[in-house]
Amino acid sequence: MMDLEVDENNLKAAGAELFADDGRRGIRISGWSIETRRHSILNSSAIQEWEQKLNTSHLPEMVFGENTLILRHFSSGTRIHFNAFDALCGWKQEALPPVEVPAAAKWKFRSKPSQQVILDYDYTFTTPYCGSGNIEIDKDVNEGEISKETSDILWEDCKDQIDVAALASKEPILFYDEVVLYEDELADNGVSLLTVKVRVMPSSWFLLLRFWLRVDGVLIRLRETRMHCVFGGHTSPIVLRESCWRESTFQALSAQDHPFDSGAYGDPSFISQKLPIIMHTTKKLVISS
Repeated sequence: MMDLEVDENNLKAAGAELFADDGRRGIRISGWSIETRRHSILNSSAIQEWEQKLNTSHLPEMVFGENTLILRHFSSGTRIHFNAFDALCGWKQEALPPVEVPAAAKWKFRSKPSQQVILDYDYTFTTPYCGSGNIEIDKDVNEGEISKETSDILWEDCKDQIDVAALASKEPILFYDEVVLYEDELADNGVSLLTVKVRVMPSSWFLLLRFWLRVDGVLIRLRETRMHCVFGGHTSPIVLRESCWRESTFQALSAQDHPFDSGAYGDPSFISQKLPIIMHTTKKLVISS
């Protein structure tokens, strides 16, 4: 996480308020509450519970099951959030075939010296996950009693794109955090990492959900989802969501005169433009206040 010194004058000018308590930290601004929670990895009993729910005997080495990013729009009850369990549900449903690795590496994966493990599942934990969401509305049941009615949020296809130039402006950052959802070092043969970052400015919030995979000498895969919401005005807020999947083999990269050495691919931001796009979608969420 980046340490961020926030100017109180900037907060006041934006009508924003920071909060932090018991593993939670966040900001309230322009009708939104944006909150992150970061805790330790799942313990053994929680891992068993998750394996039963997901109907699997495999989980990433480090699952941060209580880590989350939650964005709430107060007046509409809209809630967009990110968590490891839903992401792993996506992994289980997609059920990609295991990435083929060289024989020597295959021996190392999930194996003990005396036995070779046959890989019959996607050990990279690749997920199509691009966030979770619902709308919670308080309903009066009887006098003095209130229940919550929940419905799914509806993303619509659109041709709008996130204004990258506006995001590159020198606007002050009022809140920033990064949350790791799960991570696996693939038995020292690479990395599988799912994270979500958020930053809040006086005019908007922006987030990046990133799944980053590097199987050394074999494959690089990058799946990113960006969301952006501009504050202000009397119109209903609109959240734009762009998802972009990129991937390439080391062999294909080498054929284009890029390095074959895994050490050259430690930073997904650096390598992203070198990877061909295999899927790109843009959707929007119109929030009814």
